[in-house]
Amino acid sequence: MAGLFALAAPLHAAAPASKAPAKPAAKATEPVQLEIVHQLPPARAAALKELVERFNASSKDAKVEIVSRDWRVGTIPDLLILDGAEEDAFVAGKPRYKPLHAMMREAGVPLQALRPPAMMTRTPVDTKGQLLALPVGLSTPVLFLNKDAFRRAGMNPDATPIATWFDLQQALGRLADAGQSCPYTVAEPGRVMVENLSAWHNEPVAAVRGKALAPSFNGMFQVKHVAMMASWHRASYLRIFDRGEAERRFAAGDCAVIAASSADWTDFRRQQTVDVGVSRLPYYDDFPGAPQNTLADGPALWAAAGKKPATYKAAARFVSFWLQPENQVAWQRETGYLPLNRAGLLASQSDLLGDDLENVRVAVAQLTNKPVTSDSSSQPVVERERVRRILDEELAFVWADRKPAKEALDTAVLRAGAN
Repeated sequence: MAGLFALAAPLHAAAPASKAPAKPAAKATEPVQLEIVHQLPPARAAALKELVERFNASSKDAKVEIVSRDWRVGTIPDLLILDGAEEDAFVAGKPRYKPLHAMMREAGVPLQALRPPAMMTRTPVDTKGQLLALPVGLSTPVLFLNKDAFRRAGMNPDATPIATWFDLQQALGRLADAGQSCPYTVAEPGRVMVENLSAWHNEPVAAVRGKALAPSFNGMFQVKHVAMMASWHRASYLRIFDRGEAERRFAAGDCAVIAASSADWTDFRRQQTVDVGVSRLPYYDDFPGAPQNTLADGPALWAAAGKKPATYKAAARFVSFWLQPENQVAWQRETGYLPLNRAGLLASQSDLLGDDLENVRVAVAQLTNKPVTSDSSSQPVVERERVRRILDEELAFVWADRKPAKEALDTAVLRAGAN
């Protein structure tokens, strides 16, 4: 070893003094790696995978990797798409997130997203109306029709009126008479029957108690609707299933009508089992001003707190890529979710896309039917997963004929208001 060093010194010393030492070759900068976790169902997870692959192919200095792990274990992933109870847990307590509006501003990347409307879930929005997270999975409940079932019952699905609940009742009666064992079903009864139908009729679901808002979704309107749904259930016009089962039954052709998330349009059409149509939710024409507007809700993309500036810059570029018009159209078409910016909104109204985005057109028209009021806007005290679970549990007693509508809703309000 000593000999080798001894030989090297004279060779270096004998080199011409006029020559400067050679500069080392520039080291290629490694791209910033971003981890993202999500809760999306398989079809929408495939759309996310395609989006990520397009981003990675177009980006030299940032790469996104979809990982499957619990965000609560170990280091929180850089990006998280969360919904329901998982999102509630993530935003509870000490902030675990970097506000989206701050991340984009500090990275110098414009946030080309729609201003959060009042009918949107309030979780990813701060008190100033700025986005804390990107609401990548917004949807609203709409009505889906099995057109074949209508035809078998002697009705033209494109001409049969279903604007009001009385109209729908007439159609369900004809479907039942034709032998349809499941004329109507509802996915997430509490979300549809209480949250959205209350907003659709400009009826409050929260009231001031002391210095804070508290649930109050046991008024005349809510009791009336749940009581009517109970009568439909007894008459076998309405069937209620476990979570996720209503959508499966409709997609299989077992049910003729379903009130479900507007995003389910892509799932129903992809399975090609039924000729599916989409329509606005019915309304009661004896409630002045109805219909008003429904509510938008769904998973959001969060950035974790405590990451390096380079990580946030890469995340900001990924968000910007997601919001590009062509990516917006692809995301809407493959997932059924609502537009995130004006470019996506304009694309959904284009006739060039045929009926690919018919669900988006119906959903947007429903959400923007009239200017939002204080009673038809989103209410955080009701939209939490815990409150929705309580509502569905109490409504189950109504379907089982163990409680009348008013008692079930009164109990749900008491339970939801308890700490």
